[in-house]
Amino acid sequence: MKNLLTLVSILILASCKNSDKTEKPVSQLKSGNLDVYQESMLKGKELMESKCYVCHGPEASEDSRIAPPMVAIKARYLMGNPSKEEFGNAIWNFVEKPSMEKGKMKGALKRFGVMPYQPYSEEEIRLISDYIYEFKIEEPEWFKEHWEKGHEKGNYQQQGKDFDTKFKSSPKTVKEIGLEMALSTQKVLGKNLMGKMQKEGPVAALKFCNEKAYPLTDSMAIVHGANIKRVSDRARNPMNRANTQELKYIAYFKERIKAEEDYEPISVEIGDKTNFYYPIITNDMCLKCHGKKGNDIRAEVVSILQERYPEDEAIGYSANEVRGIWSIVLEGGSQR
Repeated sequence: MKNLLTLVSILILASCKNSDKTEKPVSQLKSGNLDVYQESMLKGKELMESKCYVCHGPEASEDSRIAPPMVAIKARYLMGNPSKEEFGNAIWNFVEKPSMEKGKMKGALKRFGVMPYQPYSEEEIRLISDYIYEFKIEEPEWFKEHWEKGHEKGNYQQQGKDFDTKFKSSPKTVKEIGLEMALSTQKVLGKNLMGKMQKEGPVAALKFCNEKAYPLTDSMAIVHGANIKRVSDRARNPMNRANTQELKYIAYFKERIKAEEDYEPISVEIGDKTNFYYPIITNDMCLKCHGKKGNDIRAEVVSILQERYPEDEAIGYSANEVRGIWSIVLEGGSQR
């Protein structure tokens, strides 16, 4: 797996000479007593919640959504009673290269548009599709009535088993807590940004980033009780410029992704604190403001960028590149 949620391989970096500063590998996703089936189902669940729920989560109201809920995708792709393999094939066929022609949810495509390309691996998507095929997933309160109005008569009942909570076999590690903080903050920013982009266009999305990204990030830091930052080696806002240590980790993640190799979050303990780092990866939506001038970025957006960020370095990206990293400081070190 190559992007935001890879939690499978073990990351080992060179140890620091400073005796009170230790760098440790992130542990495996879950320890111990799970069989292969349970492990894969748990991975699929966690991938769905952290990747898909940014846009397809169950929380938003019917009117304020920016994409159909995940349960609607499940229901539509199960029509015709496909096997689990056929179900996964159909989802991967769309996600691999989204288009209006390949999508099954024509009403949603008309309302929300085609989802931006995301550099997800087939392995990740099949873990997600296997999980949602096997198990019931959370439904918005309004969904059952909405589905029954637009589809076959009769009561809607979601296919699948109830998820067995005993799959969750071990307490969360500091690294898993840090990842949750990064991804939940990204979810809040991404959902708002996607809504602006979808409903008002890239100019509104740029203004949102300029005016609201910092307050939203700060509010999530308060919620989590941690110091949460987004930093980059090619900063748009000078306040987001990475320091020497952060540049080291940006370079590391760039090397891994360029080589199409697995990677994990990095945690560094310094006394009673843990510094946590995780990459921010570009997708098609990012390129509307961070891509190439004259190709991805519209002229009016270029004009606003020059006005608001005269020293802007954050352009020229392609999809699936490291835009920067989440840099989070957690109190309590490994005892958290």
